[in-house]
Amino acid sequence: MKLSKQAISHKLSIAPMLDWTDRHCRYFYRLMSKQTVLYTEMVTTGAIIFGKGDYLGYNEEEHPVVLQLGGSDPKAMAQCAKIAQDKGYDEININVGCPSDRVQNGKFGACLMAEPALVAQCVDAMKAQVDIPVTVKSRIGIDDQDSYEFLHRFIDVVKDAGCEHFIVHARKAWLSGLSPKQNREIPPLDYQRVYQIKRDFSQLAISINGGITSFEQAQAHLAHIDGVMIGREVYQNPYILAQADQQLYGIDTVIKSRQQIIDEMASYIDQHVAQGGKMWHVARHMLGLCNGLAGAKQFRRFLSENSSQANANGDLLKQAYDKVVQLQRD
Repeated sequence: MKLSKQAISHKLSIAPMLDWTDRHCRYFYRLMSKQTVLYTEMVTTGAIIFGKGDYLGYNEEEHPVVLQLGGSDPKAMAQCAKIAQDKGYDEININVGCPSDRVQNGKFGACLMAEPALVAQCVDAMKAQVDIPVTVKSRIGIDDQDSYEFLHRFIDVVKDAGCEHFIVHARKAWLSGLSPKQNREIPPLDYQRVYQIKRDFSQLAISINGGITSFEQAQAHLAHIDGVMIGREVYQNPYILAQADQQLYGIDTVIKSRQQIIDEMASYIDQHVAQGGKMWHVARHMLGLCNGLAGAKQFRRFLSENSSQANANGDLLKQAYDKVVQLQRD
C-alpha cells in the first residue's frame, strides 16, 4: 500500500455541489478564506476521458482544491486520478454519496456503498497512479442497508485499500422514491453514528457533513471528529466564510470587508468577460453576499436582472453593492 503525500487539513471544507461549486464560485470563496478546503463539482470519468470541455480547469488561487470524481471502473478512475494530479489538484475524492437516478445509472454515487470491494479496487488503482491523497465521501447507509454494521464494514474494507480520510454525510440515502433534494432533507441526521466511526477507526481522518449551518455547530462537531463539511449554508450566506480562518483555524488574520470582496470580484469579472465569458457565470454565486443587510434584496434583484446583459462587467457588481451601502447610510 503506497502512502500518500501529507494530507491537507480538512478542519473546514465546502461540499461539492453540482452546478454550484464551479471555478468562479471557488475563486469567490477563496477570497474570504485561505484555509478552507474547496471541492469541485462532481466530474465523471467519462467527461474527463471523452469530453471536449475543460472539466478540470481551475484558478491557481483556489488551492487547496479537491477534485470530486464520479465513476466505478478502477482503470478509468486511475487514469483520471493521474490526469488530475498532473493538473495540480491537491487531492481526489470519490463520490459514494450522490443518490440521483442519473448517477445510479452510471453505477457510481451512493449505490456504491453496497459494493465496498469495488470502491476499494478503485482506491487501490488510483493510489497506484498518484501520490496525492484519495478520499471517499459517503452516506451512513442506503435504503434498508442502514445499520451501523453496514457502515462499519464499508469503512473497514475501503480503508484497507489505503483510504485514510472519509467524509460521511450523516444521513442515509434512499436510492428510489426521493429526489436528490429530498435526500438532503428527509432522512434523519445521525451524527452519533459518525462519531462512533471515528472512535472505532481512530487512525483515520473522519469528516462530517449534513445539516451544519454555523461555525458554532462546527466547533461542537470538531470535539468528536476531524473535519466539518458545510454546503448549502455557505452558498446561501457566503460571507460567513470571511471569519472561517479566525474562528476555526485560529489564525489572526484581517477579515475582509464586503467592499473589499466586491472590488476584487469586480476585477475577476472583468478578466472573465475579457476572455469571452459572461458576468452572470460569476455573479450568480454572489447573490447571497449581502444577506442579513438592509438592501440585500435589492442587491440580488439588481444582479439577477442585469448580469446577463451583453455589456455587463465588474462595474455592474459595484453598482449593485452601492445600493446596499446607500441603505446603510440612510
